[in-house]
Amino acid sequence: MPYVDRQNRICGFLDIEENESSGRFLRRYFILDTQQGSLLWYMDNPQNLPAGADIMGSLKLTYISKVSDATKLRPKAEFCFVINAGMRKFYLQANDQQDLVEWISVLNKATKITVPKPGDAHAETPQEVLGAMKQVSYKMEIIGGVPIITATQEQGEGQNGADRGGLKRGQNQLPYFLSRGTQDQAVVKAGYCVKQGALMKNWKRRYFMLDENAVSYYKSELEREALRVIPLKEIYKVQECKQSDLMMRDNLFEMVTSTRTFYVQSDSPEDMHSWIKAISGAIVAQRGPGRSANTEFHNLIMKTEVCFHVVLLILTQIYTHTNINTFSLSSSLLFV
Repeated sequence: MPYVDRQNRICGFLDIEENESSGRFLRRYFILDTQQGSLLWYMDNPQNLPAGADIMGSLKLTYISKVSDATKLRPKAEFCFVINAGMRKFYLQANDQQDLVEWISVLNKATKITVPKPGDAHAETPQEVLGAMKQVSYKMEIIGGVPIITATQEQGEGQNGADRGGLKRGQNQLPYFLSRGTQDQAVVKAGYCVKQGALMKNWKRRYFMLDENAVSYYKSELEREALRVIPLKEIYKVQECKQSDLMMRDNLFEMVTSTRTFYVQSDSPEDMHSWIKAISGAIVAQRGPGRSANTEFHNLIMKTEVCFHVVLLILTQIYTHTNINTFSLSSSLLFV
């Protein structure tokens, strides 16, 4: 679903047919920036890309005449809508029907607010549109008086582009090796999220899978071996991250264990709350309603405090006993 980020921009993932009439839709991260008057799309959320990452394409809001449902025009493209910009039509795919309706609504609203100024109809150069952004290979097509700027395909779609677009699936649709009935555990929820690394603290997109006993994450949905398996019995708390402002991350939640806190970023607020609810529910289902994650976490703290007091008592007794023996020895030496 589209959501508002910290810079008051509307963001979210969509699939776009970058080459008109090709029928090939690619997964992109869209930013609707009404302050700048542009619709931008990237390979991924810029938060997960290197600093100064290149945009894949941009479109001035002043050139958008209408955004409408295109499911009848493109019956093979599910949840499809079209952006009319002069003589060029951009076909995009939403994630579901609600996502489709919301994107059409926010785009139409943005284009109504953005009224073209008298001297605004000239064809900008790529430098004018991209500003101080790193210069890479771009192409600009002027179709019906509308400048359309896109990154050239030579930058390489590879794993992050064409493959991601071709592998698009819903949040709970399973990877191919688990869709054939070979899994041992029933999968509760699955989908892509971005997690923070333990050592380098970098952020990488991983395929997460929640079953009845654990949360696992993979390098991609095609991998058979999990990079890590986190048993539900080790998770004491799962909640929206209170440090999201400091970490400058939207839609961030955390899974707390006794040894580490896992920070995970979802693609939207709805997805974040869905993961929290699913993981919390799986924990309760495994432990029973009387032994929730918070109860387990509280019990761990209580046990730790008890152990601390026991150790402190032993050390106090040893210290006292040592002092008494030292005093006795000193007294004996005085009378020798």
